[in-house]
Amino acid sequence: MTGTPLRVGLVGYGLAGSVFHAPLIAATEGLTLDTVVTSNPERQQQARAEFPDVRLAATPDELFDRAAELDLIVVASPNKTHVPLATTALKAGLPVVVDKPVAGTAAEARELAALAEERGLLLSVFQNRRWDNDFLTLRKLLAEGELGDVYRFESRFERWRPQLKGGWRESGDPAEIGGLLYDLGSHVVDQALVLFGPAATVYAESDVRRPGAEADDDTFIAITHTSGVRSHLYVSATTAQLGPRFRVLGSTAGYVKHGLDPQEAALREGKRPPAAADWGREPESLWGRVGSGESPVTGGGRPVPTLPGDYPAYYAAVAKALLEGAPNPVTALEAAATLDVLEAARRSAHEKVTVTL
Repeated sequence: MTGTPLRVGLVGYGLAGSVFHAPLIAATEGLTLDTVVTSNPERQQQARAEFPDVRLAATPDELFDRAAELDLIVVASPNKTHVPLATTALKAGLPVVVDKPVAGTAAEARELAALAEERGLLLSVFQNRRWDNDFLTLRKLLAEGELGDVYRFESRFERWRPQLKGGWRESGDPAEIGGLLYDLGSHVVDQALVLFGPAATVYAESDVRRPGAEADDDTFIAITHTSGVRSHLYVSATTAQLGPRFRVLGSTAGYVKHGLDPQEAALREGKRPPAAADWGREPESLWGRVGSGESPVTGGGRPVPTLPGDYPAYYAAVAKALLEGAPNPVTALEAAATLDVLEAARRSAHEKVTVTL
């Protein structure tokens, strides 16, 4: 890509903005981090220290007052602000990237998608875990037919966090769109739909287990896809012994993979692509295994090299979409399909029923 980089305004500099979005934007050819919006003095200081040339704004209104000086808005603020901020940006004539979940309901996501289409603007959703190392590896295995016909996909995004951290993510106020169903659930459901297609039915169990907790912290979602594959998805903050990240069972072989993609940990440690030569790579000891067998130690099969994780690919695709008209890497309608499942899961857990979509 050549020419003047697109100027990006980033709204929010908490976990999402400072750990994920800002470093990835700054590392992307064709994009430049122009402005960070945060009213928190410590976060303003942090942003200026990490990106000395960045401009600061205390409120989104200050940013939108300079809409003509920007080319892309990234919404990485609390969930309840996603729809109003994305709407304002689109009405100001600016393309938008929104962190997941794009909205609290599928209907809101589809309204945003319609607005973006009406204005002829890009609206993309940051589903970064489509570029996790294990997910990329599994997609390759499926494309090569290594597992035969898949019967069941098990995906676990589990943590051991017995103490509450506080903040809007753990709030019981429905307006905050907190809890693990909409947080980690947005990732595991999106991955399942990308791999195995639309959902036909949804069943879920959702619990609030930790003392003093207000929002769900231990949730299970079962999807029967129209393809016939069954996905069993677990998200939890109360898991004292972690299960495999993926266990995929097919007609000829299975794939079992432990451990999380290393990119989030690397970003939290201050490592930055592309300077880190080993970006997204994990040691051989963490490779998954493909095959069949009943070994109580290895589970059978052979180790399969894990492809490098590639979060930078998301913003590279966004830049290419804006500069060259390439496809949107994650559309709002795809995100709406994920929200259909999350809403069905919430209803299933509450009413103790299986929901047909």
